[in-house]
Amino acid sequence: MTQTHRNPDPRRSARSALVALSFFTAGSLVMLACGPKVTPVVPNSDVPTATATATATAIPTAVGMTDESTDENAKAERFEMNASAKVAYERGMKAWAVGDLPGARAAFTEATQADGKAYQAFYSLGVVMERMGEASGALDAYRNAFTALPSYEPALSAYGLSLARRGSLAEADDFLTDKLQRMPKSAAIMASLAEVKSMKRDTGTAQRLAQDALKLLPSYAPAMVVLARDHYRNRRLDLAHYALDAIVGKEGIEDNNNPPRDRNNPEAHLLRAVIYKEQNRRSLAVTSFEKAITLRPDLVDARIQLAAYLLESGNAAAAKPLLDQALQFQREHIQGHLNLGDALRLLGDIPGAKREFDWVVSKDPNLPQVHYSLGLLYLFAETVPGVSGKKPQLEQAIAEFEKFQQLRGKPSAAAADDSDQLITRAKNNLEAMNAQEQAAAAAASAAASAAAAASAAPPAASGSAPPAASAPPADSAAPTP
Repeated sequence: MTQTHRNPDPRRSARSALVALSFFTAGSLVMLACGPKVTPVVPNSDVPTATATATATAIPTAVGMTDESTDENAKAERFEMNASAKVAYERGMKAWAVGDLPGARAAFTEATQADGKAYQAFYSLGVVMERMGEASGALDAYRNAFTALPSYEPALSAYGLSLARRGSLAEADDFLTDKLQRMPKSAAIMASLAEVKSMKRDTGTAQRLAQDALKLLPSYAPAMVVLARDHYRNRRLDLAHYALDAIVGKEGIEDNNNPPRDRNNPEAHLLRAVIYKEQNRRSLAVTSFEKAITLRPDLVDARIQLAAYLLESGNAAAAKPLLDQALQFQREHIQGHLNLGDALRLLGDIPGAKREFDWVVSKDPNLPQVHYSLGLLYLFAETVPGVSGKKPQLEQAIAEFEKFQQLRGKPSAAAADDSDQLITRAKNNLEAMNAQEQAAAAAASAAASAAAAASAAPPAASGSAPPAASAPPADSAAPTP
């Protein structure tokens, strides 16, 4: 959503290259959301694993986890699912690749029913369920995956990070700390625990754990992304840029003596884009968002943030497809629905916009931005479903803007918005309508009074006026003598 209004307002190829868990931690949203490009990553199987992106917030905190183990002992324990399960699993991956989450969910469920130890299928089922907003079911699926294979790093990390996304940071910390004690050579679990420590604002431990993961695997890009993200969270932007340069290379510069560790890391490009956006470097931010989407079309948050840029410039027609695709891959993404509502409003689809805003209110009635957007809808739309007449619309617009201000609190000078001006505009329009109604009522009253006065006037006297006396006839001309 964007707090930018037009005045007046007539107003992300078939499989994922990474088994990644990509999510956003708490913070203010600027956009803030998606079918995955996939190269099979095969441990002892030719079965790839799905990718997850989590909830809507501003700081990208993706911890990429490939299906290839980072622990040699754990890798030796891998086994394949049976043939029937593999068929269903591959069908699920095809559905996932085109954003068909219900289809992917059904196919992955079928795979787990065909093979109760198909840990990859349980993990992918958890990813899809998390995208579909079924957080408890996702945790159960992740737990089933590492119950089938206790050393399966993607599911262990996903479980811990899912707890963290739900706000259970202490539980996530305890879980991953216990798993790391059992698997001290797992760079993946080490990086995931570093992420949780960073989310807890324990930057010292986060940095140490990520560095320890890099000592185990010097080119392990997910650990480098955690380092960069922790620098970003703690406002060390120069160090964040430095870490991102090491991962994907310096922007526009080729350094053959120091090549990037993972040039095509989508989470690194996303984080770089977020930093560029914060620094008002629009062109570089757009390029980085587009790069992240190209590398991982299911990266929901890259699509939603790029769409927000387009909405700010009034290009709702280009923003809408990005938002539609984002919501295919994460249908419960609140910011995605909010931005889609703004896009539909700008495109003139008032019923569609109202439907999206109402959905957001049903999920989070205390989100200030949705009330701002509803205010714009009521203020500028000709008609709004469920509201009879322009005056009730204006009254509702004022109520929504005032609700926005109440939830937003007092803004700083840098965060000032135009809600006061919009309230004034709505009140002026309402006063003008009231004045017109009063003038019309006065005119109608005057006309009625005149008509009543005319009907009350005495009638003219009865009878005919006497005829005028006729003139005497003219004398006849004298005869010619």
